[in-house]
Amino acid sequence: MAEKRERKGGIGGFGLIDILCPFLIPVRGVAWVGSKLKDTAEAELTDESKVQEELLELQMRFEMDEITEEEYEKKEAKLMEKLEAIRKYKEGK
Repeated sequence: MAEKRERKGGIGGFGLIDILCPFLIPVRGVAWVGSKLKDTAEAELTDESKVQEELLELQMRFEMDEITEEEYEKKEAKLMEKLEAIRKYKEGK
């Protein structure tokens, strides 16, 4: 990202706005951190593999008679809804 700013004529990775308004640097830093946190949270919430692992674990617990068929069906339905919501969210992006 610093390379991009340098190409615009900035000095040492800082753009013209950073040089003229140095008080904005901390604000931009906080905004950058917030953006990275949002991206990380979104990646975790839309991780299909995590839901698929939960489905496999649920199936194993059912096959080993650790849970009843009724519990299995309820939990499976919730996980399938979650998986479908993740896929719809990714399609809409």
